[in-house]
Amino acid sequence: MADNVRMIVADLDGTLLHDADTFEGRFITQNTIETITRLHDRGVKFAIATARPVSTATYFVERLPVDACVYLNGALLDFDPENSSPSLLTSGVIPEDGHLIKVGFSARRACEVCRFILERFPGIRIGIVMNDIRYTNFDVRELWKTQTFRYTDFTDVPEGIADKIIILPKPEQWHELRSLIPPDFSVSISEGVMWMLMNPQANKEHALNLLCERLDIPLTATASFGDDLIDIDMLKQSGTGVAVANANPKVLTIADEICRANNEDGVAQWLQQKFNLVM
Repeated sequence: MADNVRMIVADLDGTLLHDADTFEGRFITQNTIETITRLHDRGVKFAIATARPVSTATYFVERLPVDACVYLNGALLDFDPENSSPSLLTSGVIPEDGHLIKVGFSARRACEVCRFILERFPGIRIGIVMNDIRYTNFDVRELWKTQTFRYTDFTDVPEGIADKIIILPKPEQWHELRSLIPPDFSVSISEGVMWMLMNPQANKEHALNLLCERLDIPLTATASFGDDLIDIDMLKQSGTGVAVANANPKVLTIADEICRANNEDGVAQWLQQKFNLVM
């Protein structure tokens, strides 16, 4: 199996990262860093596929030998992480060399949708993520201590290409909310709490296909790791889809293999075993 794998693709939260009391406290171990680095030195490509924005993913990208990075669940892809600064990734500018791909929708359309949902659910916590700024009707520091945000009523958001709409509904709002989602958006739910409305092509499955195309690696030669519902299609599309033991039950059901939990360095242990790495 190890002879066939030419690229590893891994989610961050709940997969590569250990849990913590706060979002900001989640961390990656030196064991995982060294394991991935040794594989990369052997010629195995490595990519991150995360729902995180640039601001909170960059710390981990800089500590790993990353050949490509999928941010925002597939809304932003970077095929040259070594030479991409955070300021470039969050500028909204797409370089002519094509190493960045943005898969989003107009900020104007995003505002229309937010106002429409607020008409039906006044007070629901909702916002637009664009260029690493959250334009929201609530204080995002309730969830993330370090992310930049601006209060808005969705009439003053600047023009641009938005990455996603985020919604934090109450459980009793789920059923009706789903019926309100316009057909030009897809819905993903992260960690069972946050709804993400995105361009239908902004997902990890589509991103995996783009990674393989750009890096000239067949899907059959990939192994991907994940834990949440938004990882399912990526795992199913990969040559080998591996769920960490702490994954959502639906992810465990579709996985080709199951490794140990994120807090046990499950991804690193799986790689060490499959590639006969002695650490």
